[in-house]
Amino acid sequence: MEVPVDLCGPARTSTATTGGIRPLAGFTVSVTADPRRDALTALLRRRGARVVTTQVVRVAPLPDDAPLRRATLDCVAGSLDAVVATTDGALRSWLCAADGWGQADALRSRLAAGHLVAPARAARSVGLVSAWSPAYGSDDEVLDHLLDLGVAGRRVALYRDADPEHAFGAALRAAGADVVEVPAYRWAAPADPAPLRRLVDLIADRLVDAAVFTSAPAVGALLHAAGTDAGRVLDALRTDVLAACPGRCAAAPLRELPVPVPVAVPSRARLETFVDLLATELPRRARTLCVAGTPVTLRGHAAIVGGVLRPLAPGPMAVLRALADRPGKVLSRAALRRVLPRSADEHAVEMAVARLRNGLGGAGYVQTVVKRGYRLPVS
Repeated sequence: MEVPVDLCGPARTSTATTGGIRPLAGFTVSVTADPRRDALTALLRRRGARVVTTQVVRVAPLPDDAPLRRATLDCVAGSLDAVVATTDGALRSWLCAADGWGQADALRSRLAAGHLVAPARAARSVGLVSAWSPAYGSDDEVLDHLLDLGVAGRRVALYRDADPEHAFGAALRAAGADVVEVPAYRWAAPADPAPLRRLVDLIADRLVDAAVFTSAPAVGALLHAAGTDAGRVLDALRTDVLAACPGRCAAAPLRELPVPVPVAVPSRARLETFVDLLATELPRRARTLCVAGTPVTLRGHAAIVGGVLRPLAPGPMAVLRALADRPGKVLSRAALRRVLPRSADEHAVEMAVARLRNGLGGAGYVQTVVKRGYRLPVS
């Protein structure tokens, strides 16, 4: 992780971090799509981020409803202290299924008698009243609510996906709850795998600055889609690409790997708090050099030059990063060719350098060393 270093003195530092530049301007953030995608994307864009959204999993029906029927009968057989059904249409789907087995009235009574955690509108649509409605529906938001209530010795029904290993249920059991898993659906790969494959490449090639995983299944789906490139993806997440999750349940698969991936997780399971965390962490990881007497901060697809945000194309940005990795040192054209697309020749290097100078706002930011190459004139 790189921490900004002020090489131009304290008087220059403030100009590179103020002046109306939004905290996430110049950074690219990938977001795995889920029902909260629009709200999260809007908050990130408001802070200046470029956002790439990709569907990595989709809800699919179970092969048969026998597990759902068994779990429903288990719920009806005894009282429920709390019921969690936060996905869209969850209560309606569950009651419809129970009706087919002649258990709808019994199930409705159990749901009405327990502490129902569900969207208020969804509960009203089936004649029930939710005891608490999550603002965003994230696992951690709901989990914190239940743990605050106290679940030791309580019977809690979870209407959710068919994965019995998810961190949400495990956390409730660890707190002493008797958890009834109600497998309602499964996660499946998206119908069109191409966007997911592009996301794999974006992360592996360090073309995004942060990868946001909004659920635990999203992590598994991405690594499965990566196949033989999974190692490259994990290496990127451990180094140059910030892995971030809005809650600890989503982060669990990355943190529990044999070689854990560091994950940025907010102290509170709220989208605003999560975006605040990204708006602090990403700028903190950016590098600042004093080039030609001016502070230059490298962000994902832009540089802040003397307090002015200057977006850069991928080629010039790659050249800038290569030169910044060895500040003051001369890099040959051959060395710079290696950071450009494979078909690049020396002319492509010269064009990228010319575009970089223009993008930064002056030829003096990149010096030509005759017959040797180029360097950043740092001080």
